[in-house]
Amino acid sequence: MDPGPDTDTSQAARDRKAGGGVLKRLKSRRTQPDRRPVTEDELRALGREITPEEVLGLRAVTRDYLCKPEDNIYNIDFTRFKIRDLETGTVLFEIAKPPTADPDEDDEEEESGDADTSAGRFVRYQFTPAFLRLRTVGATVEFTVGDRPVSSFRMIERHYFRERLLKSFDFDFGFCIPNSRNSCEHIYEFPPLPEDLIRLMVEHPYETRSDSFYFVDSKLVMHNKADYAYNGGQ
Repeated sequence: MDPGPDTDTSQAARDRKAGGGVLKRLKSRRTQPDRRPVTEDELRALGREITPEEVLGLRAVTRDYLCKPEDNIYNIDFTRFKIRDLETGTVLFEIAKPPTADPDEDDEEEESGDADTSAGRFVRYQFTPAFLRLRTVGATVEFTVGDRPVSSFRMIERHYFRERLLKSFDFDFGFCIPNSRNSCEHIYEFPPLPEDLIRLMVEHPYETRSDSFYFVDSKLVMHNKADYAYNGGQ
């Protein structure tokens, strides 16, 4: 895997997984210069492919998706996701994709007009207030790719509370060979949050949101969204 020029390569540690595989650990790019602010409407009006530099200029969560499911021409499919506290090893969230549905059922849904274009692209999380005080979290993702090589696979993830940008993460997956199954752990380092902001985020569930943009060769191929509540256990 060939990391991008701004990647902290000393942090791309590799740990042995159970079963003999190798789990890559990736830290977010440390250098993220300020970009010219841009709105969702301005990006839609471009009439061309959206670049990583452009989404780094967004100052608010998007209302809708900036690409279509069919733009994922590489058939990248996320099959498992796990979040853990790196200080204690405690697993905070884990989900695996169920077995593939019957293709005939999918065809029937599309023909009837009931297909959900956000299916598989939106996740809702609920955590306890303690999550907001964690400093370092690991997110392990497993994914497969189709019969095309995937070059310079990159994810930019931007987190907001209401209209406030909390944090932007930028990870390089690197190169993925065709028809492969891959796994890596993204290391999220969270900035300390003021107590008054933590209180507001707990009191207003699902007003914390994120956009995750996935690029191959600097072309947007996937866009996932999530929202978060931090009032679990109350």
